[in-house]
Amino acid sequence: MTNHPTQFWHPLPDGRVQCDVCPRACRLREGQQGFCFVRACRDGALVLEGYGRSSGFCVDPIEKKPLNHFLPGTPVLSFGTAGCNLACRFCQNWDMSKSRDQDTLAAAADPQAIARRAAQLGCRCVAYTYNDPVTFLEYAVDTALACRELGIRNVAVTAGYVSPGAREAFFAPMDAANVDLKGFTEEFYRQVCGGHLAPVLEMLRYLRHETTVWFELTTLLIPGYNDSEAEIDAMTAWVVGNLGVDVPMHFTAFHPDWKLRDAPPTPPATLQRAREIARRNGVRHAYTGNCHDAAGGSTWCHGCGALLIERDWYQLGHWGLDATGHCAACGTPCAGVFEARPGTWGARRLPVGFGQAQPAPD
Repeated sequence: MTNHPTQFWHPLPDGRVQCDVCPRACRLREGQQGFCFVRACRDGALVLEGYGRSSGFCVDPIEKKPLNHFLPGTPVLSFGTAGCNLACRFCQNWDMSKSRDQDTLAAAADPQAIARRAAQLGCRCVAYTYNDPVTFLEYAVDTALACRELGIRNVAVTAGYVSPGAREAFFAPMDAANVDLKGFTEEFYRQVCGGHLAPVLEMLRYLRHETTVWFELTTLLIPGYNDSEAEIDAMTAWVVGNLGVDVPMHFTAFHPDWKLRDAPPTPPATLQRAREIARRNGVRHAYTGNCHDAAGGSTWCHGCGALLIERDWYQLGHWGLDATGHCAACGTPCAGVFEARPGTWGARRLPVGFGQAQPAPD
């Protein structure tokens, strides 16, 4: 199926239709596409173009999403489509997220086929990622429901730029999420990302206080744009005050890409400083990413300081949690979704095709 009916829209008196999925509220005439390029007005209704087609499938470690407190060490079947409802100048997946070409969607797979393939490959989860799954909400939700029927969990990797109503439907079948909190000023969101900060903060409060979705936050720190100590201090203080001390925060390194090539790569010291600020403000689990920092990538007990989960990039080492997710040294609980032992997928990346047999992971 290429075009799929959608729920979150309404007709306007002038004959246009308004998309109600995200705060952009695109108003479209017949034949027009929204800002995301994949939601369009066809025959007087809003449809999702490219339903059932993906830009590719791959088995990744769950830590790559990044999720450090959700089934560590397990494999996740990841896929995305095309289009995005933000316009981040630094996008690292711009060839997919900003594509207007439906030929980007080379792999055809319906929701049930994705769920079956995930089960065949031994994946514990399916991740909706690469481009923002809010833009392909119906495809993501249908796939998530099919996965749940087979006992497979669902992970959303999203910027959280979604409106009330649509957000409830989107997150209802999700078990975990990584939300990209891109910065903490309206100016950054407006000038660099083409959006607004307030709807993201509202969505995060909803996710924390009205759902059971486990979620973690990621902020890509860009030198000279969103990496000041004052902004990081304000952001982390807001997280603790509004979301609590147990929401993990990931501070990751920028490298020049797409339309933002005038900024230098992020120094490791900037990430380490951000982690220190977060911990000082009460964040129990703050991480560095996109750089080799074993201490900053590992999980430590907030009670006694013991090493709970050792990480070297995506490879797990020492495991210091007991069978109930508590510190084996002092008994302090570690927030997250854990099993008695970690998975053993490691750092492998396995591209997956549809239509031919695939070997199961070790």
